[in-house]
Amino acid sequence: MTVTIVGSQLGDEGKGGVVDLYGDAVDVVARYQGGDNAGHTVVHDGEKYKLSLVPSGAVRGKVGVLGNGCVVNPETLFDEIDTLRDRDLEPDVRVAERAHVILPYHRALDGIEEDEKEDLAAGTTGRGIGPTYEDKAGRRGVRVGDLLDPDVLRERLEYVVPQKRALAEDVFDKRTGEEFDVEHLYETYREYGERLANEGMVVDCGTFLQERIDAGENVMLEGAQGTSIDIDHGIYPYVTSSNPTAGGASVGTGLGPTVVGQGEVIGIVKAYLSRVGTGPLPTELGGVEGQTPDYDPEEGSDDEEEQLATYIRDEGGEYGTVTGRPRRVGWLDMPMLRHAARANGFTGLAINHIDVLAGLEEVNVGHAYEFDGEEILTMPATTEKWGRCEATFRSFDGWPAVDWESVAEDGYDAIPENARTYLEYVAAELEAPIYAVGVGPGREETVVVENPYSNN
Repeated sequence: MTVTIVGSQLGDEGKGGVVDLYGDAVDVVARYQGGDNAGHTVVHDGEKYKLSLVPSGAVRGKVGVLGNGCVVNPETLFDEIDTLRDRDLEPDVRVAERAHVILPYHRALDGIEEDEKEDLAAGTTGRGIGPTYEDKAGRRGVRVGDLLDPDVLRERLEYVVPQKRALAEDVFDKRTGEEFDVEHLYETYREYGERLANEGMVVDCGTFLQERIDAGENVMLEGAQGTSIDIDHGIYPYVTSSNPTAGGASVGTGLGPTVVGQGEVIGIVKAYLSRVGTGPLPTELGGVEGQTPDYDPEEGSDDEEEQLATYIRDEGGEYGTVTGRPRRVGWLDMPMLRHAARANGFTGLAINHIDVLAGLEEVNVGHAYEFDGEEILTMPATTEKWGRCEATFRSFDGWPAVDWESVAEDGYDAIPENARTYLEYVAAELEAPIYAVGVGPGREETVVVENPYSNN
């Protein structure tokens, strides 16, 4: 069977930890979209692993697959594989032959275009993700399979590179170097193709996964980023360039929608809200500037909202895995989550980081929006309308900081009562049961309520 892991908010919800949590029952973990802009932090056997491309399950000895919906930077891929090998792991990673390749000119143009967009900039990581998807849609991309055929690789590069050089030089008036040089790119990426071939990494993704399923193996489909930055269903233009929603799991792997739909779809929810990047955020608390790390939730401050934002950011480690940028933080946004529940069809929820909010006297939730004098319960279709929404809040009594490792051992009933009230409110609003509650960064610091693989 399949279990699909989907971010329900703006990314950074803790998806990698949930993949790790259910990893014992999994044989294959497949990423279905995104590239090396997707930071996953996994804690295994007391070791912390930060991955941006290799699927999280590779840390636990599972087969990792980068699906055809991904965009792949071979340099990042091999750097991560080699780093894991240096730490005495042997990751088994396969790459879809149909996946598109990030080339150096994509990264260069990503930075140039973000600078030029100014107020419309999406706050990208500068990793070339968007320009690579643009070339995919424009039918001028280079795919992983092309790296294995030198003649095809040269033909593709000779067609596209002069266009990219002209764009940088003639449109943006930038000087160009080897990242826009056909010969340099050909030699570099031909060598990547040779390594991919020599290590037997390239697969026909859909066929590979279906054969595993037919053999009775369990497959986990892992999304990057989150629903509200989905290019179709998110806060456009402040979005990623692919589909993190559950529909992307089918398109991005080659498995049929009925195969994905017969499995579980688990929505990963952070107990508050965070994001890197620009755009509206109705439940936002304060900003990144003027942080004061000594905030005491019992005493407050002259600028309580700003101090509270800093407290949550520091307690939750809200700094980008890939970029190190401080994330914006806010209260949980229920209209955002209702939108995610509809778009993905969640069969269960994993709610993370309730420990971060421990010690606060009260915890607020953006229950609804007020839009042009009316109450609405889900996100509007356009970002401009969303920016005009004012969150209306519900307040919950806070819960104490406790020995969270003991709570994880003792089970759901050991979670402080006020925190359970908060969790059950979320589950009721989204009409999906709670499968897991994250109470710390490690796999052992998770309350497991249901294992989706034992439900079938």
